[in-house]
Order: sequence, then C-alpha cells, then structure tokens
Amino acid sequence: MKTLSAPFSFEEEIKKSRFIAHAMPVSSSEEALDFFARLHEPEATHNCWAFKVGQNYRFNDDGEPGGTAGRPILQAIEGQDLTNVAVLLIRYFGGIKLGTGGLVRAYGGCAAKCLREAPQHEIIETKTVICSCLFSEMALVKSRIAQTDAKIANEIYTNTGITMTLEIPVDQVKPLEQVFINLTKGKGQWYFPDEIGQS
Repeated sequence: MKTLSAPFSFEEEIKKSRFIAHAMPVSSSEEALDFFARLHEPEATHNCWAFKVGQNYRFNDDGEPGGTAGRPILQAIEGQDLTNVAVLLIRYFGGIKLGTGGLVRAYGGCAAKCLREAPQHEIIETKTVICSCLFSEMALVKSRIAQTDAKIANEIYTNTGITMTLEIPVDQVKPLEQVFINLTKGKGQWYFPDEIGQS
C-alpha cells in the first residue's frame, strides 16, 4: 500500500465546469473531516469528497446525483492502491449538464489525475519493540540498529544502562532480535509492548 508524501492540488475544466481537487495524507477519519471543513468552498456548486484510512472509508456526493461523485473519488483512491488519503473535489458549475455518466467520469477522472501527480511513498509496516541493555553494550547495539531501517523512538537511561523503544520494519524484526541477543549474550531484554498481558 502507498500513501501521499505531501498535500497536492489539481484543477481542470470539463465542459465549462471548473473542478478543483485537493488531496492530502491523513491518519484518521477526524483528520480527513477536518481537512474537508478547512478547504470547503461555500460559494462552490458542490464540495464532494472521499477518504480511506486503513479499512475505514466514507464519501459524500454533496447534492450531486447519488453515486456520481463521492464513490468515483473513493474508487480513484483505491484504484491507485492508496490508503490514509483524503480527496476533496470542488465543482463550479459552468452551465452545461454532464449527465450521470459524465459526472462519474469527471469526478473519478479528476481525482485520479490529482493522485497520479501527487508525491507518493510506500507504507512500511513496523512493529514496536522495547529493548534494554547495559551501558557497556549500548554503543555497539546502537551502531547495529543504525545499520538497519529501524528507528529509535525513545530512550530512557537507568542506573545500569539504557531502555530503548524501537520502530522496526516487520521483515527486520527477527534478524535484529538475533543480533541483539548475540551482542548482549542473551542478557538484554527484548519484548513487544503490544503482547504484554496476552497469554
């Protein structure tokens, strides 16, 4: 799956109607709805939108015939294998009716063009790991972590050493765990906070 790296806008005219698409990466439905509220243009004929965040999605036709605006925008998001994305499509009516098929093509096509041109990046699934080691092992452990795509999200120093919260790409968790066990001779702590309390 991919998402957008940054907000992006795109504009085109279709049979004298002006279509303005605004796309943005979002991490929650609340963030998407806030984005729509912020960029909503009350003087426009329609402000149609769709978003997809993980398994959650919603769309809105804003007065256009049912299924001709919001759903085609959502299909444009899904068609490019995107998630965590919100798209607002603003229409200023130009006097020529497009018909239901024309509306579907206009909204879906404009959203798809906007998303195709927007900067995208792959979403790398990560797992949170908490690990602790002694001061004497810390420099070596940190240098080995730095050689991977893992990120140190937090560090807490204790009397004897350090406890780190790591965000590690899922496919690197097992190899890095083995490296950590070897460096700490099996005495370091390595656990997944989301599995605590699960039996």
